[in-house]
Amino acid sequence: MAIGFRQHLRQQLHKAAADAARPFVSWTEPWEGLDPLSFFLLGPSCGFRERFFWSDRSGSTIFAGLGVAYAIETEKMDDRFDDMEAGRRRWEGMTEPCGAADGPPILFGGFSFDPHRPRAEWWRGFPAGKLVAPAALLAVRNGRTTLTVTVPTDQKGRDWERIGRLLDRLDGSMSVSKRLPPLMANEEEEKERWLAAVREAIAAIRARELDKVVLARARRLTFAEAVDAAAVLGRLREQQPFSYLFAFEQDGRCFLGASPEQLVQKEGETCRSVCLAGSVRRGGGLEEDERLGAWLQQDRKNREEHQFVVQMIGRLFASVCDTVEMPPAPQLLKLPHIQHLCTPVIGHGCRERSVLRLVELMHPTPALGGTPRDRALEAIRALEPLDRGWYAAPIGWVDGEGNGEWAVAIRSALLVGKEAVLFAGCGIVADSHPDSEYEETNVKMIPMLSALGVMNDG
Repeated sequence: MAIGFRQHLRQQLHKAAADAARPFVSWTEPWEGLDPLSFFLLGPSCGFRERFFWSDRSGSTIFAGLGVAYAIETEKMDDRFDDMEAGRRRWEGMTEPCGAADGPPILFGGFSFDPHRPRAEWWRGFPAGKLVAPAALLAVRNGRTTLTVTVPTDQKGRDWERIGRLLDRLDGSMSVSKRLPPLMANEEEEKERWLAAVREAIAAIRARELDKVVLARARRLTFAEAVDAAAVLGRLREQQPFSYLFAFEQDGRCFLGASPEQLVQKEGETCRSVCLAGSVRRGGGLEEDERLGAWLQQDRKNREEHQFVVQMIGRLFASVCDTVEMPPAPQLLKLPHIQHLCTPVIGHGCRERSVLRLVELMHPTPALGGTPRDRALEAIRALEPLDRGWYAAPIGWVDGEGNGEWAVAIRSALLVGKEAVLFAGCGIVADSHPDSEYEETNVKMIPMLSALGVMNDG
C-alpha cells in the first residue's frame, strides 16, 4: 500500500502545488489499522526531530504528529493568547486542501503556566505559547483513521525525503518497546524550601491575604541512558487508560504525561469543562477505598478547595454561554492511584468563536493557581522554588473552525536525555498541613514514577 500511497501523494501534491495560490498543500487519505503510538515511534528513524501525541480520556480522538510544517510561536507575556489566535486565523487561509482534507490541519501545542516567570534552562524551547501543524499527522476520530501530509508548495525543505522514509516503514511490523534504562539517581528538588513555602502560604491565607494558592514541586531522576518517550507513553497508555495522554517533543526534550483534568472543550456552540480539585489516595481494598472516597466527599478542606473551582468555572461559562449545566454536588473520579472530587460543566450557546479564547479565560483555574487569581499568581512567584514551564498549563489542539480540546498538563514529566523532571502540586487553604500536602504531591507523582519504571504499578 505504501508504494501506491507515495505515487498518489506525489501526483496530488505536485498538481496542487502547481495550481495553488497558497503557501501550503495538505493532503489527507484514509489509513486504517495503524497504531498512533507506533506512528509516533517512527519519527526519529525517519529524520523527524519533532513529535506530538494527544489522546482524549475516552480514546475516541487521538493525534500523532511528526515534524513541523508550520509553527506559531509567541514570547509575549500579556497578549500571548491574542497573538496565537491571530496566528491561527492566518493559518486558516494558508493551506490548499486536497484528497480527503476538508480544511487546514489541526494545530497542536501548549502554553507556559506563567510567562512572567524567568525560564529555567530545562524548559529551553518551550515558549510562552506555541502551536504547530505537523508535517505528517495520523488522526483517529470515532473509529476512523486518516493520514494527513502537509508540505510547502515551493517544494523546498527535507519533508519530502522524511515522508518518503515514513511511508516505507508504515507497512512493516512495529511494536513499542516498554524497556526503560536503570535508575541511577533520584533527587528531591528543595523539599525544605517547599515545606517552608507551604507554611508561609497558610499564614497568608489565615491572614486573609488570599483564599487559596497552589504550590508545586519537582523531583529529578537520572537514568543510565536516554529515556525513550515512546516507551513511557506506551506504559502510560496501559497504566492510565482514562486520562488525557500528551507529548510535545522538540530539540531533544519531551514534555509528556497522563492528565485526568480537562480544561475546556469546544464543539460548535457547546463547551465543556471539568472542575477537579480535592484528592485522596486509592484504598488497598474495596472497603478502604470506599471509606476514603466517603471521607473525601465530606472533608471540609477538600470541599472548600473544590468549591473555589466550581464557582470560577461556573461564572466564566455563564459569561460566554446562554445556559450552563452542572450537578449540585461533586462526584468521585477514581483513577488507578488517586481519587478526586469532580464536577462536570456544560455550556450551551457559546458565543466565543475559538477555543483559544476560552483557554485564555480559564487559565489558570483555582485548581492550578489559586484564588483570587492575581494574588495567587503573585504568591506562586514569590514562594514556589521552581519554574513550572508548561507544567500545570494548557496543552491541546485547535482546528480551522476554532473547535478543539485542551487539558491541564499535570501528572507529567520533562524528559531531557538521561534525565526526567517530574512535577506535582497541591492546593493550599487555611486548614492545610504542610506534611499532608507533601504526601499528596508524592501520590500525584506515582503515575509518572510508575510509567518511568521507578516503582511498580499500584
